[in-house]
Amino acid sequence: MLLTSRFADGLAVGSDLVTNAETAVRQALSGLSAPPDLVCFFICGEDPDDVSRAGLRVMNMAPDASVIGCSATGVIGDGQGIEVTPSVSVWAATLEGARLTTFALDTLRTDDRFVVVGLPERGPDDHAAILFADPYSFPTDGFVERSQEVLGDLPLIGGMANAIQGRGAVRLFADGEIYPEGAVGVLLSGPVNVSTVVSQGCRPIGPTMAVTAVEDNLLLELAGQPALARLEEIVSALDEDDRDLVASGLQIGVAMDEYAERHERGDFLIRGVLGIDPEREAVAIGDVVEIGRTVRFQVRDAATADEDLYELLDAHREEFGRVDGALLFSCNGRGSAMFGTADHDAVALRDTLGPISVAGFFAAGEVGPVGGHNHVHGFTASVLVFSSHPAADRPYDH
Repeated sequence: MLLTSRFADGLAVGSDLVTNAETAVRQALSGLSAPPDLVCFFICGEDPDDVSRAGLRVMNMAPDASVIGCSATGVIGDGQGIEVTPSVSVWAATLEGARLTTFALDTLRTDDRFVVVGLPERGPDDHAAILFADPYSFPTDGFVERSQEVLGDLPLIGGMANAIQGRGAVRLFADGEIYPEGAVGVLLSGPVNVSTVVSQGCRPIGPTMAVTAVEDNLLLELAGQPALARLEEIVSALDEDDRDLVASGLQIGVAMDEYAERHERGDFLIRGVLGIDPEREAVAIGDVVEIGRTVRFQVRDAATADEDLYELLDAHREEFGRVDGALLFSCNGRGSAMFGTADHDAVALRDTLGPISVAGFFAAGEVGPVGGHNHVHGFTASVLVFSSHPAADRPYDH
């Protein structure tokens, strides 16, 4: 456990989740110089009933704080990641003067669409919202992608919860209540200083190209030529290692700023390449883009993801200076699957931002802003950073 005065975290691993919850809460609260205003917790366990009991215990031990949490297939705390092992991670913060509004979201079906209900109204001094969602019951992609219509430029940060048993076993928690579906979160307002870092971990290959013909999520033409021909041309010019990366999971980046003179790593919203249509010489991607948008194919591996995260965190430290605490939401495809260790992202934050309190979970999809707009990501590390510097007139994503 790392001790601080305003932020602290606790981690407990063992077969008894309720005992883990008690231990992790005590560790976190003992590191604070005052009672907590915000508590976030994350539980990995086989039995959803045990997860529920552990969640209730956490909430009962912090009755005067705003508390949110979720189940997961892995948790982050105490400078390490724990995957698919019974464990509880707790993060606590003293945010003097801040206004914290917890919420629970649900969906109602109308004649032709779903309507999300439960979102608090925005205020002029709102700075960010933390969001945990059940990927099986809540339309996270649609809600996040259209969040600007309701929330304006408010950053959303968090991730999709999960459970070892999958569908039906996810548990969400907010202020004493257990939710088996939907989404929960907390709105951060008033004198609280936050920023976000979203590391998508990709490297561009080939040139930037304008989309010149498209149908739904099928890229038909890139720079006036069949999209598949363009892709084959790019791949043929790669070395053997990069061709292997293409074969293991090709990505595409959609430029966030069409007016930039150059589009390099970090300038794109990353989406997956889903397949090809040889008859139409088309490339299917995991998004719908308009004619005229600039795109560039991308690859991802451990070295690229490592470099990207460290560069973004270093840039954040140089711009904002001292950091007090952070919440970390890492894709469940990162950790040991990508880096050979579940600790990578947590260690990266400590390496770059200092000996701060960090906790979070391995998500089934990460939420965070890129280019000033909220998106759902994959294979990403999304970080909410708390600092002592003024939050006014400051960008939220890097």
